[in-house]
Amino acid sequence: MASVTEVGNIKLGKLLIEGKTKQVYDVPSMPGHSILLNKDRITAHNGVRAHDLEGKAKISNQTNAKVFTLLNKAGLRTAFVRMVSDNAFLARKCDMVPIEWVTRRLATGSYLKRNPGVKEGYRFAPAKVETFFKDDANDDPQWSEEQIVSAGFKVNGVTIGQDEVDIMRQTTALVFEVLEKAWATRDCALIDMKIEFGVDGDGQLLVADVIDSDSWRLWPSGDKRLMVDKQVYRNLANVTAADLDTVKRNFVWVSDQLDGMVTANDHLVVVLMGSASDQEHCEKIAKHCSALGLNVELRVTSAHKGTQTTLHMVSEYESVLSKLVFITVAGRSNGLGPVLSGNTNYPVINCPPVKPDNVSQDVWSSLNLPSGLGCATVLYPEAAALHAAQIVGMGNFIVWSKLRVKQLDNYVNLILADKKMRGVRKN
Repeated sequence: MASVTEVGNIKLGKLLIEGKTKQVYDVPSMPGHSILLNKDRITAHNGVRAHDLEGKAKISNQTNAKVFTLLNKAGLRTAFVRMVSDNAFLARKCDMVPIEWVTRRLATGSYLKRNPGVKEGYRFAPAKVETFFKDDANDDPQWSEEQIVSAGFKVNGVTIGQDEVDIMRQTTALVFEVLEKAWATRDCALIDMKIEFGVDGDGQLLVADVIDSDSWRLWPSGDKRLMVDKQVYRNLANVTAADLDTVKRNFVWVSDQLDGMVTANDHLVVVLMGSASDQEHCEKIAKHCSALGLNVELRVTSAHKGTQTTLHMVSEYESVLSKLVFITVAGRSNGLGPVLSGNTNYPVINCPPVKPDNVSQDVWSSLNLPSGLGCATVLYPEAAALHAAQIVGMGNFIVWSKLRVKQLDNYVNLILADKKMRGVRKN
């Protein structure tokens, strides 16, 4: 593939690297960024098998963009920025960690060869994460985490040690879980997949390179016989033009299915406050809800002073939506949460705006419920939003993914904070 000088009205700099299926170019006008240009080329067995496949560059680019857009929406740290043409995308410039991270839900393929005695279809719970050193000459040998740490790779100024390995392992598992949930919405099982990491100019570890139909095994309805991934190409004894056409149709199907992974925007978190004086507290709840991808609305009503109005308000929401969560904010004697809990079958979360000097009194009426009521009680706006997101996330994989990413961020931030702090202080 010849070098090009411009893609999507972006002038390209020098060719940084060329692989079997793509080229990577510098972008002088956008420091810290690069352009990845896909090729109409399909390969297998580390390039031993290779064929031209017209249209593959466009299909792969679209698939990759859809996958990374989904991961970015979930809040994962990736190098992907945006598509710039049919066959190219803009990304943060990274130096790559020379390790492939593979996650497996079911035992199949090379895993069975390396682990004789394990039956095909054995389910890994949790999903199994493996690592392989990128070395085509030696067929990408499997490496242990100890080997990765011992290698001491220096990538864009960052030494890949145990901290970085821990972060990559946890991120790899999460990427798989997010995409597994996404593919489940299309009745398609994600069997296994590989990803790679890069380090950008700021020293951040990012999910990088590409994720397309070369990256995973997909079995519609969980049936191996219906596979639609590159394994179809790998399994061919002899490759004909008709075979390549079948592979291409499968890749198009995968890209098209990704378009259908948009979750229905059919939920609502209603924050009911007993007084407009509680607005500041409720705005904090709404802010946390929005960050977690939740639709949220604030209302003012009092179960004590306007019981019929409150119940009518609830009935109006119930007549329109079937995925509702109510968060009630009332101080002193909280009748709002218990009254709602006794008159709706939807989840109710109490989040009273307690004052430090009166906590026990303000929270007591939210906790000491009459029998037959089941509303929960939390004290902090973030906790109320998280609880609501956990409820909505059971049927919304984007909200579920945002929650999982938040857990990952907490994990990573602790590691990075500890890394800065550690070290013996000598007298």
